[in-house]
Amino acid sequence: MTKFGVIVFPGSNCDRDVAYVTRDLLGQPTRMVWHQDTDIADLDVIIIPGGFSYGDYLRCGAIARFSPVMQQVIEHAQKGKFVLGICNGFQVLTEAKLLPGALTRNRDLHFICDRVPLKVENTNLLWTQTYSSGEVITLPIAHGEGRFYADRATLSAIEDNGQVVFRYAGENPNGSLRNIAGICNRQGNVLGMMPHPERASDTMLGDSDGLSLFQGLLEKVAAVV
Repeated sequence: MTKFGVIVFPGSNCDRDVAYVTRDLLGQPTRMVWHQDTDIADLDVIIIPGGFSYGDYLRCGAIARFSPVMQQVIEHAQKGKFVLGICNGFQVLTEAKLLPGALTRNRDLHFICDRVPLKVENTNLLWTQTYSSGEVITLPIAHGEGRFYADRATLSAIEDNGQVVFRYAGENPNGSLRNIAGICNRQGNVLGMMPHPERASDTMLGDSDGLSLFQGLLEKVAAVV
């Protein structure tokens, strides 16, 4: 069994959605981790869900980055364990410097809630091993600050190292540079993405393209632990 931990900040609103996937659909032990809890040593995978942590005051994820649990999340990642940040969670990971770049206001300065096609760029990761290279999947997005930005040198490094995991296919909804929708760290154990795979994991919702991301990771982690 793979032990999942879902971080809960004041303002998180997708934490239960993620837990539904890991606990109810995949049947794995899942613990809701309050942001003041610093004991996560028993967990294999940490997920930072979407929402509006601390009301998105200052910048999205800027306050959550200083929550007590985040130092343990950083150490968890540095040990090579797995961390997934979805939407606001992606923003938190960039604020914590676990991922490069930043998420800024959408190009048109509007909150976007839609379903978008994504191209899977890198299938050499545990997260994406069940997808096909170049496969186009559909996942929901819901964000006001999802425009990925990085300086030229950082963008070049991300591209050269194969850290771009997902790109928006077709129309770019938020103005992200190079259509980037999701990236990983150089080791591949930390993944951040603006689209919501947990909202596309149950066939009852009409879309299960996101479930493969969790399943691919689950197979490998289970084999290791």
